[in-house]
Parts: sequence; C-alpha cells; structure tokens
Amino acid sequence: MILSLVKTNFQFSFRLLAPGFWTVYTCRAIYVGKPNWASSQPSVLMYDSGMKPPQIRFRRSLLIWLFAIFPLTVLLLAETSDFDGRPAIILRNDKIELTILIRGAMLANFVLRDDPERLSPFWNPDRAQRAAGSPPASPGGALGHFLCLDGFGAPSEEERSAGMPFHGEANGRQFETVEESARGSGASTVKLKVRLPLAQEDITRTVTALDGESVVYVNTEVENLLAIDHPLSWAEHATTGPPFLSPGNTIIEIPGTMCRVRPQKTGSTGKLAYEKDFVWPLAPLTQGGSVNLTTVPANGTSLDLATCLIDPARTYGYVTALRPDKHLLFGYVFRREEFPWLMSWMNYSGDARAARGFEFSTQPFDVSHRETVDVHEMFGAPTYKWLPAKAKLHASFLMFYTKTPEVFDNVADVTLENGRIQIRDKSGRVITLNAARPL
Repeated sequence: MILSLVKTNFQFSFRLLAPGFWTVYTCRAIYVGKPNWASSQPSVLMYDSGMKPPQIRFRRSLLIWLFAIFPLTVLLLAETSDFDGRPAIILRNDKIELTILIRGAMLANFVLRDDPERLSPFWNPDRAQRAAGSPPASPGGALGHFLCLDGFGAPSEEERSAGMPFHGEANGRQFETVEESARGSGASTVKLKVRLPLAQEDITRTVTALDGESVVYVNTEVENLLAIDHPLSWAEHATTGPPFLSPGNTIIEIPGTMCRVRPQKTGSTGKLAYEKDFVWPLAPLTQGGSVNLTTVPANGTSLDLATCLIDPARTYGYVTALRPDKHLLFGYVFRREEFPWLMSWMNYSGDARAARGFEFSTQPFDVSHRETVDVHEMFGAPTYKWLPAKAKLHASFLMFYTKTPEVFDNVADVTLENGRIQIRDKSGRVITLNAARPL
C-alpha cells in the first residue's frame, strides 16, 4: 500500500492505494504531525468532517487487511472554518465545540454538541447588532474571550502616541497556526503564535480538548525579547452576552474577598459608588444601599466596573455563569498565583449588546502599566507583575460548559483535583466533570 500526502495552504490531498482499494480525498485540514515512517505511531490529520465523503471501492477482506497493517488515524476533531467572515479553527470532541479566531486567537463560540439550541455563552456584539437591524459599529472587533496583552485598558499618553492600542496588541494581531503532533489518543490541540512588535514579546497560545471531557485547556507563553525587565499587563477578558446573559436569569459566582469599585472613567454611567471598597458580592450604590453583583438587573441601564481579590487561601480561582432556566453552566478555573484579580465589567445596555465581563488578570483594574506600578498594592496584594529580561512566563486556565441537573442552585464552590472538577451548589449538590490534564 502507498500513502501520499500533500499540504497546500490548509488543504490536504491524500491517496490510499492497495489491491482492491482506491480513493482520493481532499479536505480542509490542520496538519498536526509529520509522517514518521520509522515509527509505528500513527501520523494524525484533523479534518473537516462536513465535506462530502470520498467514493470508496474495496473488497471487505482487503479493508480488514488494510487497517490491520497500516494504523492511519484520522481524528474528527478540528477543521478550518469561517466565523462571520473571519478565518477560524473549530476544535471539537464528542461533547463540545469551540471556535477560535485566527485574529487575536479569540475564543469566539462555545457550544455543547448535543444542545439543539447550540447556545454559546460568549458575547458576540456583531451578531447582536445585526439582530437589532444595524451593522456592527466596528466590524472585526473583539468578542467572546480575548487576550489583553501586553496591556489591559487604556495605554498611557506616551504609549498611545507610540501606537499601542487599547487592551494591548495581542487581540488585534493575526496569529500563525503552528503545526504539532497530537499529544495522545483522543486529544485535539491547536497551537497559535504571534510576535508583538511594539511590546517586543512572542506569544504562544495552545488550546486542547480531550475526548470525553466538557473542558478546554488553554496555556499561554509570553517571551520577553528585550534585555530589560518590565511590568506585564495581562488579562483574560472572558465575556458573556445575550442570549446566554439574561436579566433575572444568569447568575455569576466567584470566590471573591475584598473588592473595590473602579474610579470613574470616561463613558461611565454607573450606579455603584466610585472607589468604594466592599466584600463580595454586595457592592455599594451611589444612592445608598447595596446591590448583589451575582445577578443581572432586569431593569435600567448602567456601566460599572469593580475588581475583587480572589481568595488568597485558594490554589485555584474560578468564575461561573449559571442559567438555571436552561440547565446550563459555564465557567473557568485558573491558578490564583497567576491571576490574583478578577474585574467585573457590567455593561448593562438593556438590549442585545449587553455584556458581562469576568476578566481574570495580573492587575486589579484596566489601566496603564504606569498606573499599576504607581498603585503598587491593593488589599495587601501586588497590582502588577514583572516580566524579566529575555525570560518566559506561562499561565494556564481551563473552561468548562455542561448541562446541570433539573435542580441546581447557585454555585458555592469549584475545586480541581485528582483529574476532576467538582462544582458544588449551595444545597450541597455536586456536578463532577473529568479534567485529566493538570493546570
């Protein structure tokens, strides 16, 4: 038997030739392993299972012989795609499907494969504005979960003059898809890389899904190309939006401790008392009293930001978004030492453009490098992180999406240990998810 493989810009053609068997199949693909003719380990292709299947002519006995002597593995786990006009990669296993944009390596769409509604928890302002009958205000802008690096919020005046954009360079750059071998049976991995010319940093983002799990693992490496130390601004801007974000229905939980309302910024129309401290989840209102930040208000519009220190006693922080009426639960787990802060962006516009950001980060607020260093610390915790000269830093998180039992209350705790995520509600009920890969 002869195998021939040709790669041409995300397309592959392969031929399998054997006595009594012949086929030619061309498909869009991500090639994740080089053929190793000296090894018994199979090379792996990830291909678009939605294309028309090949025409195959064979004799049954020879087909059995074929697979017995030549274990070629083709995983139905990933495909190149187009997401609302943007180049993307779809990563999937038997339970979940994640769309990753090439631009910014944004996590754009996340669905359960057995959900007939295919409801994604991610914020998508483009689709929301089209649904409202108007074109997107800034086509190609940020959506879903995007990476803020090296910058979180507005740059300083000098940085802005030098070309540094809001939220840093990473989310606006075109990433390169890096080819790599599958890391084991049932694993689908996509690695993306980009250089940030203004910050002089190399970013490598690796996204993995394991078969049988409702979990996606994301690992990011930042390499400093400069010969000087400098403060690093890094936030994972996870954002949920309608229709998953629903007034009176969506419930947000974090293991927050001491919190502070962000100082007023341009455009703020907040109801929270600026620069006031509070204990999660009851935030002070300008007009007196307090509001529970775990809920989404059913009436009125507002734009507020508040940050919380993740419980220092914990190894892992988390954030969850529960839709009890839909029996759906979405969430993240991350190392507290890597992301000690979580800022809530509460953009309640009263329409389909509304958003709730849960932005776990190295700093409390979306401000410039200079401001994070000037503040130095808050609630006894540092407000910035150093990236040493010519060094690399790594940080990881996982996200999960699952159905809940018919009755499941507000989340009380999320733990990660011994290859399992356990999500406990306030009545003691527990959802257990497999998560074999450690953070």
